[in-house]
Amino acid sequence: MMMRPMTAARSNLVVPGNHHNNICRSSSSKMGDHETPSFEKPRHVAKKVLARLQQEGVGASVRRSIGSGALRNLDPFLMLDEFSVSAPAGFPDHPHRGFETVTYMLQGASTHQDFAGHKGTIRAGDLQWMTAGRGIIHSEMPADGGENKGLQLWINLSSKDKMMAPRYQELQSKDISRVQKDGVDVRIIAGESFGVRSPVYTQTPTMYLDFALQPGAQVHQRIPEDWNAFVYILEGEGVFGDPNASPATSHHTLVLSPGDGLSVWNRSAKPLRFVLIGGQPLNEPIVQHGPFVMTTQAEIQKAFDDYHFCKNGFENAKHWRSQQQQQ
Repeated sequence: MMMRPMTAARSNLVVPGNHHNNICRSSSSKMGDHETPSFEKPRHVAKKVLARLQQEGVGASVRRSIGSGALRNLDPFLMLDEFSVSAPAGFPDHPHRGFETVTYMLQGASTHQDFAGHKGTIRAGDLQWMTAGRGIIHSEMPADGGENKGLQLWINLSSKDKMMAPRYQELQSKDISRVQKDGVDVRIIAGESFGVRSPVYTQTPTMYLDFALQPGAQVHQRIPEDWNAFVYILEGEGVFGDPNASPATSHHTLVLSPGDGLSVWNRSAKPLRFVLIGGQPLNEPIVQHGPFVMTTQAEIQKAFDDYHFCKNGFENAKHWRSQQQQQ
C-alpha cells in the first residue's frame, strides 16, 4: 500500500478439530488460556486512538491509526490501515524496502502483482504476508466490482533483515486455523490461541488474532510480557483489560500496557469483532520516508538511489509495469 512521505506462553488446552476446514470446537470449560483471568500482570488500555478517514493511493480511503500523527509507530509496528477501495481506485505500482506488509481481506478481493512475476488474488478471509526485504515494486488493486475492504499492517524488520530477499506467505481463508467455543470465535493468523498455532512464519516475532465475541461472551488471551500489543476494533463495542472500564467502539486502536495477558468482555447486545496484534520490539532507530523504512538517513537515501537507478534489489523495475499500469 502506498503512503505519503513523512519525516507466548502456550495455552493449556490443545483443542481437537476438523482438519478439513481448520475449525476447532471445544466443550471444555476453559476459554482462551483460562476461563477466568489469572494473569500475574493483566494488560489494560494505555492509549486509545480513533482511526480517522483519509485519502490514500489513487482514490482509496483508509482509516489510519498507527502511522498517524496520534500514534507515529508502536515498535515493531509502523502502520495500520483499515482500507476501503472500489474500482477504478486502488494502489498502483509502488515500491517497498525494509519491512513486511500483512494484508487481511475483510470484504471483496484484491489482486496483487509485482515485478518479480508474482501475481495473485486474495478474497475475504484470505491473508498475504509479504516480506519486502531489500526491495519490491508491486500493485494492489480491487478485484471485485463492489467495495473491497481489509486491513494492512506494516511490521518493521531488524537492521540485519532489511536487505533479505523478498518472500510471500499466502493463506486462503479455509487454511487459517479457527477455534469456536462458548460464544468466542478466533481465527489464528499468526501466533497461538486456545493451544492452536498458526503455520505462518514471522520474521519479526508477531501474533495476529481475529476475535469475534457474541453478546455475553468473554475471552482471556495470553500475550508475551515483553511484547508491545494493541487491539483494533472492527465491529461493535467491548470492555478491554479492566472490567470496570468504559466500552470501546469500532475504528479505535487500543494500545495495551505491558503485561502477560488481556481480558475482553462483550456486555453489549451485538457481536464484537476485533483483532489483537502483538510483536517483539526491535529497539532500533526508525527512519522512514514513504515506502522505505531503514535505520539511518543515509540508508534511506541509498534506497531512493537504488530505486531510481534500478539496482540492489530493484533491477527488475527498469522495464516492468503492472497490467493495470499498461492499460
